Amino acid sequence: MPLRISISGIRGVIGDGLDAVTVSRWAAAYGAWLPAGPVVVGRDSRPSGPMVFDAVAAALASTGHEIWDIGITTTPTVEVAVQESNAVGGIIITASHNPQQWNALKFLQGDGLFLTAAHNREVRQRHEDGTGHVAWDKLGHVVERQGADQQHLNAIMGVDWLDVDRIRSRGLHAVVDAVEGAGGSIVPRLLEAMGVRCTPLFCEMSGNFPHDPEPTPAHLKDLCAEVVAQGADMGFAVDPDVDRLALVDGGGVALSEEMTLVIASDFLLGKTPGDMAVNLSTTGLIEVVAAKHGCKVHRTPVGEANVVETILAENCILGGEGNGGVIYPTIHAGRDALVGIAMVLQAVAEHGGSLGDIVADLPPVSMVKTKVAAEDLPSGKALEDVLLKLGPGVIDSRDGLKWVAEGAWVHVRPSNTEPVVRIIAEAQDEATAVELINRVKSTV
Repeated sequence: MPLRISISGIRGVIGDGLDAVTVSRWAAAYGAWLPAGPVVVGRDSRPSGPMVFDAVAAALASTGHEIWDIGITTTPTVEVAVQESNAVGGIIITASHNPQQWNALKFLQGDGLFLTAAHNREVRQRHEDGTGHVAWDKLGHVVERQGADQQHLNAIMGVDWLDVDRIRSRGLHAVVDAVEGAGGSIVPRLLEAMGVRCTPLFCEMSGNFPHDPEPTPAHLKDLCAEVVAQGADMGFAVDPDVDRLALVDGGGVALSEEMTLVIASDFLLGKTPGDMAVNLSTTGLIEVVAAKHGCKVHRTPVGEANVVETILAENCILGGEGNGGVIYPTIHAGRDALVGIAMVLQAVAEHGGSLGDIVADLPPVSMVKTKVAAEDLPSGKALEDVLLKLGPGVIDSRDGLKWVAEGAWVHVRPSNTEPVVRIIAEAQDEATAVELINRVKSTV
């Protein structure tokens, strides 16, 4: 399978496009691009992680960098570790929500942000040149660094809107599905610090995913059942690198992953109004919530780096992606499921009711997502014509093509992480959203 190279980094299947040689060449290109100084490296719990780490460490050492190994940890934890240190960059070894056979390298700048498109082009040039290796007496080495998880937790516990006593007074109980990923330790620790009883599910960090690791309702049946069996107030599901969060209410109903950012936004904008930035595939409920608080929403192409760029440029107080990714730049400008958990818990504590009650207060919408092989859909003008036949609406061409009408939209775009085209539709009810998707797919 061809290596996937995008603004998100490089990603591939171990033994089928991604191996130690490929990893080391890309890590060396990144190391050659960086200025002199230490580089933070963390990984999720995938079985291929140690091999990939060894290849990364050797490559960075060959380009003269000290490697700060912070072990198995979350993507946002690595970002905070880079941001709060004198490291010149960081590498996160994770394929995020992709299946177990995948792995990836995500490259960070010295401020803890992902590389820009221009940075990626420069690293690619280094990859082609194969230059930047140092002499024998200037080689780097690996240093184990402790405390990154606690540093991340301390940052969250220190935000001014968090009232731990109020959360603790509710006597909340949550089940956590960490899909045997990097969240198996840090998420229960966060809940314990907030006075929330935690029942762990798939939290051993074995890296052997018990179900599809993407935190969508279809994959959360075990979590839903455990919430009911335990009589818990809610369930939290994170992906293997803990930058996405999905929710289950106390009745054992899995909420759309879109609801995570909606609930977080409604809570935070009610505290500190300000602009938001979200991608083009995120639910229109974000505009509804923002309007309620008199706030503006900026839409961006899909991709965390694109959202972050707008958050920083527009001085947004919050942003994210509808896949369960909450970005709170006060702590760091990256998706962070742990921050999302804190916001949801504080929202529930202040609301006084249940998580289900908060959702019931929102207008009903339904989003349907599917994907097809790239060659199975028309593109360009032909695809635009297909979308315009859905009815009166406007076309946004900043990322694939998005048809936007009154109360409904359809977004068709190539995936950044898989060799597919994604089709996403939102309407006021599921039947209408399904119909919109089927009308697009009927062109196959």
